Amino acid sequence: MESGCTEKGELIGVPYGSKARMILIYLQTQALRSGSREIELGRSMKAWMTAMGIGAIGGATYKAVTEQAKRISACRLTFFSDHGGARQRDNGAFVDSAIDLTGALNDDAQPMLWRETVKLNEAFYHSLIEHPVPVSEAALRTIGNKSLSIDIYVWLAYRLHSLSKQTPVSWQALYAQFGAGCASLRTFKQPFTEALRMALAAYPDARVGVESGCIMLHPSRPPVTKRLTGTLS
Repeated sequence: MESGCTEKGELIGVPYGSKARMILIYLQTQALRSGSREIELGRSMKAWMTAMGIGAIGGATYKAVTEQAKRISACRLTFFSDHGGARQRDNGAFVDSAIDLTGALNDDAQPMLWRETVKLNEAFYHSLIEHPVPVSEAALRTIGNKSLSIDIYVWLAYRLHSLSKQTPVSWQALYAQFGAGCASLRTFKQPFTEALRMALAAYPDARVGVESGCIMLHPSRPPVTKRLTGTLS
């Protein structure tokens, strides 16, 4: 994933934080449910944010969602895959058209959306179709703005239901995957354990044990049934 640029060539930045995660989860879940790259957003930012389950809707939240939507709209993605021993590279993005504001207001004095629909990029859409992850939107809403807990929840949703036996994951491996914001493995364990506790509260069927040298993953039921499957690829 790489940052997109403004018309002047200035980097916009890559998406980050809980708002970006909730936007992507919403777009991908709706695409899977409808079987279409075309996603309905709603007539206003308020309607869209309510549908995404983003609470405390107000000026600061509008600003944060608008910034992350701009980053999602502009960033570039590269997909790598193996086909019969040959390495294939596909260039893509999250969406084909920007999610943005017009600057106008509707009757409720809420910012309007530039477009009421958005189309997912074809390469991105095919990637999520091929590798769906079962997530519960309601459960993710209980996690709120805790980015690390969201990441752990999605990771467990992807791993646990496909396991055939208990699987240890070392703290070093966890640090390599989730520890970008921590200076060392020693300072990583406590925040990860706290975030894991919140993720497990949102995913009660997850069977995970915390041990001194690793966490132990056990085969578990997925967070939702296949019929209700959402995704975060």
